[in-house]
Amino acid sequence: MTAQVETTGKRVAGPTVRLHSDDNVVVARREVALGMELPEEAVTSRATIPAGYKMATRMIPQGEPILKYSVPIGFASRDISAGDMVHSHNVAFEEFDRDYRHAEGYVPVTPVAANEVATFQGIVRDNGQVATRNYIAILSTVNCSATVARKVADWFTEERLADFPNVDGVVAFPHSLGCGMEMTGEPMALLRRTIAGYARHANFAAVLIVGLGCERNQINGLLEEEGLDAGGRLQSFTMQAMGGTAKTISACVEAVQALLPDANRVERQPVSAAHLTVALQCGGSDGFSSITANPALGRAVDILARHGGTAILSETPEIYGVEHTLTRRAASREVGEKLVERVRWWKDEYSVGRDVQINGKVSPGNQVGGLANIFEKSLGSSMKGGTGPLMAVYRYAEPVTAKGLVFMDTPGYDPVSITGQIAGGANLVAFTTGRGSMFGAKPSPTLKLATNTPMYERLTDDMDINCGEIIDGTCDMEAMGQRIFELMLATASGQRSKSELLGLGDNEFVPWHIGIMS
Repeated sequence: MTAQVETTGKRVAGPTVRLHSDDNVVVARREVALGMELPEEAVTSRATIPAGYKMATRMIPQGEPILKYSVPIGFASRDISAGDMVHSHNVAFEEFDRDYRHAEGYVPVTPVAANEVATFQGIVRDNGQVATRNYIAILSTVNCSATVARKVADWFTEERLADFPNVDGVVAFPHSLGCGMEMTGEPMALLRRTIAGYARHANFAAVLIVGLGCERNQINGLLEEEGLDAGGRLQSFTMQAMGGTAKTISACVEAVQALLPDANRVERQPVSAAHLTVALQCGGSDGFSSITANPALGRAVDILARHGGTAILSETPEIYGVEHTLTRRAASREVGEKLVERVRWWKDEYSVGRDVQINGKVSPGNQVGGLANIFEKSLGSSMKGGTGPLMAVYRYAEPVTAKGLVFMDTPGYDPVSITGQIAGGANLVAFTTGRGSMFGAKPSPTLKLATNTPMYERLTDDMDINCGEIIDGTCDMEAMGQRIFELMLATASGQRSKSELLGLGDNEFVPWHIGIMS
């Protein structure tokens, strides 16, 4: 296998799509009826094949790999006849050897000329950070201060913010952690990295951190460990010291009122696309994810990288099985080995014996969408990262400083994964979906990319762009990638995404809970 999955050899013929000449299956782009003759594949359907599902194009003996894009996505659990539907009922999930060949396929990004670098209308902070939105944040150190954070944010209604049109809102970020957990070690370090990442985020003009006072995640410990300096745009409040719930809410409201005039003074100005850091996500995936939206987003990522920007590929369980396509184009052996170590940790330490995705099974929605197992899902998921080099690997919520394509270790659960990416500095989210995710985030706007036209038309209020046009034949992959890139720039400039228009994002801050509760 080459350093990346080859996606340019697709052939659409009648109701099916052939993804690679070596494949022993094709994908139905619309329902294939029982007994339908497919002369282009010299096969007759032996079953009704729903849209997005696979059909065998030749006899596949038991034990032989099922090939999609010429990549094994499982093995025949019994003899499969030409024309049969190929899905979880006759595909076995089995491990297979992968040759990582660290950095052997590394090719540096060729940047565009300096005078051709794309721009967007960004907000430049005093410290040089560039924002795509302008919020004030109320962060909680512990669940015990969650209600206070909510009450403060809720006080600032649209009517009360009417005199501050350049402020996008006051938003709370409560969570369920902060006490009853390990005092030291990775669980606490991870929580503090996440909170600190939001505290530093460019999309906040100012931040209030609210604690109870007796929690394990003490404000002073958080500030010291993460190198945060209280004062000015970062203020802290402790409920027990302030005199309780009502007094803390009142003090925080007063503090935000004092911060609003300065926050409102921002002006957008042209900035390089190099200041764009995009979180890449897929959720509610289906059989079209690897054919339309994910590779189209990958094309946009390749364009972004040439303009100096950054894209964060994540969801470690959803690159499992194709991680070797990333290690082969890593910038160095060290980068490749860091990725392999993260996958090894998931397999050998975190998920051993658990009925979770990395051990084979995908969600019921993915199954209904035509995905047989995690290898097949990973094949599509990895395509969001495009074809360029992998420049760095980060742990969850670590600050992302490298340019180009990077990887962050996160779960596949979208709110948890995106929380880590935003903590790392993502100021925009690009989210592909086949079944129809309704996700939205704050403070970074989310773009929803539909994999198929029927879902896009059914959920048009939630979807920003229809990548189903690729399989419909009304837009090619390169044009769709350019369209996505231009939508990224427009959204970063202030154009509202569908999820923003719906008011989503107030409940999607979900730090990864990996520790023991006591």
